[in-house]
Parts: sequence; C-alpha cells; structure tokens
Amino acid sequence: MEVENQKKQKSVFNHRRCRVKKVIPTTCTYSKDGNLIAAACQNGSIQIWDRNQMVRPKFHYKQAHDPGTDTSCVAKVYYDPNKSQRRAKLRVGKTQRKTKQAETLTQDYILTPHALPLFREPRQRSTRRQLEKDRLDPLKSHKPEPPVAGPGRGGRVGTHGGTLSSYIVKNTALDRTDDSNPREAILRHAKAVEDSPYWVSRAYSKTQPKATFAQVESDEKVFASLPQVERGVSKIIGGDPKGNNFLYTNGKCVILRNIDVSSLQNPALADIYTEHAHQVVVAKYAPSGFYIASGDVSGKLRIWDTTQKEHLLKYEYQPFAGKIKDIAWTEDSKRIAVVGEGREKFGAVFLWDSGSSVGEITGHNKVINSVDIKQTRPYRLVTGSDDNCAAFFEGPPFKFKFTIGDHSRFVNCVRFSPDGNRFATASADGQIHIYDGKTGENVCALGGSKAHDGGIYAISWSPDSTHLLSASGDKTSKIWDVNVNSVVTTFTMGSNVLDQQLGCLWQKDHLLSISLSGYINYLDKNNPSKPLRVIKGHSKSIQCLTVHKNGGKSDFSLMPPHYWDSETGENDSFTGKGHTNQVSRMTVDESGQLVSCSMDDTVRYTNLTLRDYRRSFSIDSPGYEPEVVAVHPSGDMVAVGATDGNVRLYSILGSSLKDEGKLLEAKGPVTDLAYSHDGAFLAVCDASKVVTVFSVADGYAENNVFYGHHAKIVCLAWSPDNEHFASGGMDMMVYVWTLSDPETRVKIQDAHRLHHVSSLAWLDEHTLVTTSHDASVKEWTISY
Repeated sequence: MEVENQKKQKSVFNHRRCRVKKVIPTTCTYSKDGNLIAAACQNGSIQIWDRNQMVRPKFHYKQAHDPGTDTSCVAKVYYDPNKSQRRAKLRVGKTQRKTKQAETLTQDYILTPHALPLFREPRQRSTRRQLEKDRLDPLKSHKPEPPVAGPGRGGRVGTHGGTLSSYIVKNTALDRTDDSNPREAILRHAKAVEDSPYWVSRAYSKTQPKATFAQVESDEKVFASLPQVERGVSKIIGGDPKGNNFLYTNGKCVILRNIDVSSLQNPALADIYTEHAHQVVVAKYAPSGFYIASGDVSGKLRIWDTTQKEHLLKYEYQPFAGKIKDIAWTEDSKRIAVVGEGREKFGAVFLWDSGSSVGEITGHNKVINSVDIKQTRPYRLVTGSDDNCAAFFEGPPFKFKFTIGDHSRFVNCVRFSPDGNRFATASADGQIHIYDGKTGENVCALGGSKAHDGGIYAISWSPDSTHLLSASGDKTSKIWDVNVNSVVTTFTMGSNVLDQQLGCLWQKDHLLSISLSGYINYLDKNNPSKPLRVIKGHSKSIQCLTVHKNGGKSDFSLMPPHYWDSETGENDSFTGKGHTNQVSRMTVDESGQLVSCSMDDTVRYTNLTLRDYRRSFSIDSPGYEPEVVAVHPSGDMVAVGATDGNVRLYSILGSSLKDEGKLLEAKGPVTDLAYSHDGAFLAVCDASKVVTVFSVADGYAENNVFYGHHAKIVCLAWSPDNEHFASGGMDMMVYVWTLSDPETRVKIQDAHRLHHVSSLAWLDEHTLVTTSHDASVKEWTISY
C-alpha cells in the first residue's frame, strides 16, 4: 500500500512509549485550524503533536481512558466555556428520567366481604385507571371546545350567524379598540351607516350631527430649542458624516439642525426626535449616516433611523444602569462603545445589531466622561474619566492595555483624529495632550503646561487631522496647529459667566461652539472677535407668546423673553431688568408696546423697537382668585376669568376698573379667554374641556358651545378672519374651530409629542404658531 511505503511518507510523528513497549495509535484527527494532530492509543492515552514539531508530542494525556482499552474515534464536544459549569461532562453525568409507575396502588387495601356497606372501605383503584378517567373528563383534561354549529348556544356565537343579532354580536366582539372619546367612536362609523343603513336604526341620522374634518398639513417650520447645558459639564455636539447636519440634546429630545448658514435651508428649522422616556444626554451619528444612537440618564441606548421622517427605532439596549455620557462608533458602523455613570461598570462595547459584547472597558475607578474609537484599522479605543486618567485599549475584542496619567484633574474629552494617527485628551486642568493613535505614546502637550487658563470641556479635530479646536471655561475657543504645537486663532466669546464654552464641533468648513447660555456660535477664522452667526433661542419651557405686526410681516415674542422673526428664524433676547417670576400672559397694545403680566404681581410695558423693559405697576387683589384677563379691542371693556367658573366684566375708566355687575358662567374653572379681533365675540375655555363663545352684540349671550378635547383646555387664540379660532389642551391636541359650525374643525394630533401646548398665536389666516414646555416653537399651515 502507498501508506506503508516510507518513500511516499511526508513526515512521521513519534509517540511516547509505555514501559518501553510500543504504543499503537487506533484513531487520529486534525484540529479545527489544522495546526495540531491528536491520536488515541491502545493504552488509553491521547497524544497531541504540533505539525512543525515531530520529535515528541506537545501534549500527552496518559489517563484519558482506562488502560488497555481501544479508542475507536475522537469526538468533538461543543459547549460554552463561560456559561457551562460541568463542561463536556454534563451529558455523561446526567441521570435518566424515571418513568412514572402507573400500576402501583396508593395504599394497602383490606378486603372485608362480610362487613356492612356502611362500614366497608371504598375500593382503591390504580393510578393508571384514574389517569384514564381524568383524561375523559373535558374539564380536567382541558379539552378545547368544538366550534358551535347553528345559531349558537350557551352564550356562544355560531360559526355562521343566521340572524342579524348574531352578526352584530360577532363583529362587535372582534372590535377591541378602546376609544377614550365615545363621541368620536360613534362618528367613526358614520360612513358605514350612510352606505348600509339597514342594520342600524334610521334615527342615527337625526340624532347624530354630520361632522366635517378639514385636513391639516404637516408642520412647515420647527424653531427648536437650544442645547440644555450645565455649568462645569461638557456638552457633546454630534456631527453628520455627510456634513449636512449636526445634533444635540435638550430634555427628552434630540434636535437635528442644518449646519450650512449659506444654504437656502434655515438653520433655525430643525427635526426633533422625542421617543426617549427620560432625559437624553448624548447622541451620535453612525459613520454610515443612516442611524443615530442616543443615550439617556436611565442607561437606555436607542438606535434609530435617519432616512425617514418617522425615525423608526432599530434597536434598544441598556448597557448599564446609569447615565450614558458618551457614545462612539467604529468606522464600519458595526460596533458601539458606551460610557457613563454605571453602578457595576462604567462602560461597554458591543455589536450594534445583536448587543453581543466585543470587549470590556476597565481600568477606571470613577465615572467615565468620554470615549472614542480609532476610525482606521487596527482599531484602538481610548476613554477619559473623573479619576484624572485616560485608558488605552486594543481590539477587537477590546482589552485594556494601559492607563495614561498625565492629567491632574478630570479628563473631560478624548478624541481620535480622522486619519487615526493621533488622539488628544482635554482636562479640567487646562491641558491638552497629544498621543500616537496606534501605540498610545505621548507626543506633546499643546501650549506647554497650559493650553487654556480654565478647564477644557471639549475638543474637535479638523477634517484633515492637522488642527484642533478646543472650548474652555475661560470664555475662549482656540484653533491649534498640532504639527508645530502653536495657537493659530483665539476666539474671545465675552466676559460674562454665560460666555463659558462647553462644547465644540469642526465639520467641513464650519466651526461651532456652545456657550453656557446655550447659544450656538458659528466661529469665523477670518474675524475671531465676532462670530459669523449666533443661534439664540430657548433652552427651557415656553409659557406664552404673542404676535407683533412689524412692517407688513409677522414676528412673535415668547416668554422667557425672546423676539423671533417668523420668516428668517432670527431672534434675540430682551435687555434690561425683566420679571422676577413666571410670565403668565402677554400681548401687544395699539401703540406697539409689549404688555406682559407675571406671577411677581407686576405688569410691564416693553418697547419692541428697543426691546427694553420700560415701566410697570402693581395689581391689587380684586377679592377673588382671577386666572386670565382679556381686553376688548375697543379698549373700554375688560373680561376677567376666575377659578370659580365665572367671567366678570369691567369697564375701563382712566386708570381704574368699574365692575359692570355681569357674570358669564363657564362650564368649569376658566383657563383662558380671548376677544375676536373685531370685538364681536368672546371665547372662554375651561378645565371641563369645553369652549364657550359669547356674542358681545347680544349682551354677552351664549352663542355656541364647542366639544372635542379629551383633557383640560389651557389656551386659545382667534384667527384674523374672526371666523375661526384655535384651542390647545392637556391632551396634546390643537383644534381649529369654525364659529358658524361647531362640527367643522381641524384636528392637529400630537402637536408637541412630549408636552401639552402652552400657547397659541396666528401669524395670518392660514398660519398658526404653537409653543410647548419642550422649548420648541412650531408653525402650522391650516387649510379649511
């Protein structure tokens, strides 16, 4: 045979002998990678050779089997080394399940044939017979009920209903929807009633009014909130890999904005993701640009789609229990690193589509503030923590390599350069250190001992990896030339505490920074003393708004005090000393001044040209608990709504009010009221979900009542056409009503997803502005 021909043999492996006796192998096999050869011998041993070392076995297991026994084959056993406790011995040591002895009697039975039946013991039956008897019992055996034939019996509907009643019962049982509003649940079947009125009484058409619902277009403009910032805490701005957008977080929202100020798209227009149940801390684009990962304070990480307006959820994970402070993706968008304030651990690395771990983040004993992954292979990972150290990892799977202790205070930010050759660490000690991206060796410290006079909260690399942008608490941002270790440009943002810089982003040619005030600054490299543009707005809840007609165009003012241009989105805040408590209502008088009333018991008049607070006076207690006030357009009458459900009318006499002695009864505690622009009607909304309209010409007689909201109504506003008005409620809905027909209305569902609408205003007859406690402003185009 060819096998026994020594000239044909490529190599021969020598086996260990047993007591000088030759041991004969009985079977052999290759390892999975082909580098090892295992053989089982007649003496019960298993010998393993390395293909490159043929002199002696690499491993020798002498007592693998009983001596003197032959081994017929070598089997592969698969088990999880992390989860299995008994490894391959599990199956060998598992005992066989005992069969049930069905023929044994439960206890001894004594035969007494001559005893009276009263004293005779009942005869014991075997378990087997009892089981057979129970199997025939439909209740004990849980036998399914067969389908009912015919018209039905026992409260069950037949398979083929032969009567009208069975047909209605069967279709009613299939409908399990729970409509909170019974009126809408009835009107939902209006079309079916018109098409086939046979099975429903014709009285339906007489008792139920015909409702006409107008269509509303989706929101055209969203004036989003600013980032929610905290003093001494870094704020992360995420950049779009395609270079079109940037994102940040505020409350439970993730805001996506267009970054190009020169494009036709207004950066004030934004898209908002609102599906988190808790406050969102950080959000990052995947390098592919198709998904965004966002983490909140509860430790939930949501990965959602960016290509569709609905932002459908792809995956949701909870890497650890605690606040997520930073997120990083690998360049192939397949792995995610998450760090933060976990209880048992401070970080995790896993696959984005399965959640399977691809390493461990260790080496820190305090909260991890920042993480980043090298975007070129071989992958590297670096973290920065409150323990004044940074940690370097190699992978995947990512494993701890060493700790970097060059900083003396908290490490707030770590970032790899886009080419992966270097990474930088920024700390509260005002230092920035540059390291080699592959080995982690220290290259240099920017600026020597100090890069900034204050703590550094954020850094961002230029697209060509040659420059670095830093943001500091010393109210400056700087551009560094990393190759020559020098400052190229210094941006001085101001002298106020609110001018501290907490975040930054370098995306294409755009340089962005975030101030403690929440303002987003577009930095100009050619003019460091003045930003190219500053995006201002709100970072906290909006309580009320009003519209100001300025030179033929409509602008609106918001409280907290900001003045917005509805066309361009430009806005600015008011100067001077304002209210010291929450502003409840405001309006613009005939002279163009902004009138605002506050819970600090003052009313202030503000010049909208100068946008400066001017004068104020106190309001005396009227003897009851007023809630809202509306002034008639003629300026001679005032309506005051109170919590007792009444509206009181006063006439204006100079600087005093005269009680007219007339009470208008609402359906509940009054929450808001407003006169139409022509002064012909007064609309009153209340906590009982009802809007009541009174006719002024008819002596404030009740004109109509409007139902539709599912919760308390909090605000309303009249359209300039005096035929329509809008109302917003705690049910997060906005209705636009038609005065002449209460059943004709426009319904805007979930106008603001997270909070109810706090205020309404009309820019024109077809444009409605809504605000909410989510700090965002939305414009809606209404079509009747």
